[in-house]
Amino acid sequence: MRKHWIDNLRWVTVLLVLFYHVIYFYNNKGVFGGIGGFGEYPQCPQYQDVVMYILYPFFMPLLFLLAGMSARYALSKKKAGEWFKSRTRKLLVPSTIGLFVFQWMVGYFNTLVAGAGEQLAAAPGVAKFLMCALSGTGPLWFIQLLWLLSLVLLIVRAIDGKDKFWSLCGKANIVWIIMLGVLFWAGEQTIIKNPRPESLDGLINLYKPLFYLIPFLLGYFVFSHDEVQEKVKNAWVPLMVCAVVSGVVLIVTTFGQDNTSPQYLGSPLNCLYGWLMCLAMMGWFNARFDRTGKFAGYMTRTSFGLYILHYLVIASVGYMMKTYTQLPPVAMYLILTVAVFTLTPLIYEIIHRIPFIRWCVLGEKKVKA
Repeated sequence: MRKHWIDNLRWVTVLLVLFYHVIYFYNNKGVFGGIGGFGEYPQCPQYQDVVMYILYPFFMPLLFLLAGMSARYALSKKKAGEWFKSRTRKLLVPSTIGLFVFQWMVGYFNTLVAGAGEQLAAAPGVAKFLMCALSGTGPLWFIQLLWLLSLVLLIVRAIDGKDKFWSLCGKANIVWIIMLGVLFWAGEQTIIKNPRPESLDGLINLYKPLFYLIPFLLGYFVFSHDEVQEKVKNAWVPLMVCAVVSGVVLIVTTFGQDNTSPQYLGSPLNCLYGWLMCLAMMGWFNARFDRTGKFAGYMTRTSFGLYILHYLVIASVGYMMKTYTQLPPVAMYLILTVAVFTLTPLIYEIIHRIPFIRWCVLGEKKVKA
C-alpha cells in the first residue's frame, strides 16, 4: 500500500525549495549565489530573509530522509541492478547531459549574477557554451549527490545482506529516535570550517556528502519501518512544539548571520532545530496528510521535474528585474514568486512532451499519464 504522506511531504518540501530560492536570490545576509539584497545589513534588515533561517536547516536533510525511505521500498520490489539503472536515468542523466541541453541557460544567468559577464562575452563560442553548461548545475547538486549515495547504499546493503541491522533499527523507541539528532550534529561537523579560496573546499561544503549520507541511511534503515513511523506520528505535536521553540530561539539569536556558513550549520542549536523539524514534519504529514487526490497526484508525478527546472525562472526573471527595472522590492518578490510557481509547471509540461529532450532534461522515458 502506497504511503501517500511521503509523496505529499516530498512535493510540499520541493515547493518550499522553490519559495526559499525566491527569498535567497535577493538576500543580503552574505549567502553565496544570490544577486544581493536592496541594501546592506543591518541598515536594511530585510526581515523576509527569515524564510531562509526557517527552511534551510531542515528541508534538504528531509528530502534525503525521504529518499532513503523510498529506496528501501523500491529495493523490496526491484533487483538492485534494475533499481540503480533507473536511478542513473532519473538522477545522473539530467544532472550531466541535461547541463548541455537545458541547464546551460541557468549557467548563463549564474555567470551574469556572479559578475563575470565581461569574461563570458570575451570567450570564444564553444568555450562560452561550456562555461555556461558547467555553471548551470545550481540545485542539481542534490540529484548528483543522491545518485552517488544510491551507489554507496548498494555497498552498505550488501554488507547487511540479511537485514540484521535494518531489523535492529526498527526497534528504536521515540527517545532513541530523537537522540539520532546527535548523528545529525556529527554530520554537520564534517563540513570544512575554514574553506580555502581557490580550492575544492567550497564545492565539498556545498555537496556535504558525509552529512547528507546520514539522513539518507537513516531513512533507509530506521524510518522505513512502520513501527518507527507510528512512534513519530504519535509524537508529532510535542515534536513540532519543541521544533518551533528551538527555531524561534535560533532565529532571534542569529538573524543577520550567514545561515549557510560552516560555523552556523555546525552549531548545536541549528542541528537541534533541523532534526526536530525533520521528525515533526514526518509525523505531522503521516498523521494529517496520508491521502491523495487529483492535485496531490499531479504534484507527486511532477515535483521532481519542477525541482530540476525551477531555477531558470529564478535566475532569469530575478536577474532581469534587479538589473533593468526600478520596481520596488515588494513587487520583485511577488512577481518572482508568481513566475516560479506558474512558469516552471508550464516549462515542465512542454519539455516532458518532447521525445529525447525529456530524457536528457528530466530523465523521463515517456510522457507520464
